[in-house]
Amino acid sequence: MATISRIQPRALARASGGPRYAVALAVDALGTGLLRPFLLLYGVTVLKLSAPVTGTAMTVGIVAGLVCMPAVGRWLDRGARSTVVAASMLVRVLGVALLLAAPAGRVWPFATAALFLGIGNQAWPAAHAALVATVAHGRERDTALAGARALRNAALGVGALLATACLAGGTTALRALAVVTALAYLAAAALAWSVHVHAHPAVAAPAMDRDDEPAPRMLALLAANVVYVFCLNVPEIAIPLVLVTQFHASPVWPAAVFVANTVLVVSLQVPVTVLMSRLSRRTVLALSGVVLAASYLGFLAATSLGQGWGTPAVAAVSVVCTIGEIIYAGSATALVTALAPARLLGRALARFQLSTGFGLAVSPAVITALASRGPAALWGGLAAATLLSASAVATEKVPEPETRNAD
Repeated sequence: MATISRIQPRALARASGGPRYAVALAVDALGTGLLRPFLLLYGVTVLKLSAPVTGTAMTVGIVAGLVCMPAVGRWLDRGARSTVVAASMLVRVLGVALLLAAPAGRVWPFATAALFLGIGNQAWPAAHAALVATVAHGRERDTALAGARALRNAALGVGALLATACLAGGTTALRALAVVTALAYLAAAALAWSVHVHAHPAVAAPAMDRDDEPAPRMLALLAANVVYVFCLNVPEIAIPLVLVTQFHASPVWPAAVFVANTVLVVSLQVPVTVLMSRLSRRTVLALSGVVLAASYLGFLAATSLGQGWGTPAVAAVSVVCTIGEIIYAGSATALVTALAPARLLGRALARFQLSTGFGLAVSPAVITALASRGPAALWGGLAAATLLSASAVATEKVPEPETRNAD
């Protein structure tokens, strides 16, 4: 199996869709970073909705956005690439416009805006992965996907910092952030569309190989992914919940953990993905589950130390959890793109995004429910479920084509 031994920035940019596409990703993520952390505050502060109603509307929007994924998958399988990426960004422009037009005290306009934002947020990952898989191949593709994730996390972090700095402006500042977000999405959509990447499905394929054939089922991988993606909400939900409610720690600690997570992803996503290219993607994905499960057990041990040492111990273990997240993110989508036939790549990625979106949607409720039953239920339950998922990934009988042929 071929591996990538060193990182070449120019080759990485080319494999990721080119410089213009990289700028589009950064601008899009900057806009998302400006709005996403404060969408709840917008509903509560600007639109005068209650927190439970606002949160419910946001959740419904995210879940309802998943309904679009089968259509997105079929669109991608017809050859569209940069057009779908641009469309996912334009849909979010519409969502922000509806947000700005929503009258105070009305939940349905806010819910509709959340729906369009959810559609764009759900459609983008599959469209982006399909575009990268079209312009890059083998392990170069894996590294390009990792590089895009690092770039996106960096821009998300910058956007969140800028939004935090603007919060002192109150309602006016939140509306201004929404306007800037819409402009960022619009600019990103124009840049992404200008790349003009399009795949050319084989028109001479036998009838059984065309649109009526389902994408690879990969049931074990998709089911395992629902559990794996819980790791993405650990720094944002589980760790703050433990530090603030159990240890009564300063809010500085959860913020520091979140910042460290972002910095580690930005700095290590590409190097770790390159390092792991010596192993098969399936092996790496199973390994990420082991690392994540070990970190969950580490959190369980840290919570037994009490308020004195418990807080710094949780912060230290969060580094291990982030490493597991990095390994997972560098292998999961790459494995799907390797397993799926080119003519069915869109639908395979759409199904994978359905599992990701579902896991992200249910994880806050599951994490908080488990936490209410104690640390053993939370961390022990997550560790057991993740180890079971890693075992399912490792034993699923769907071979990687590129493990039989050199990349």
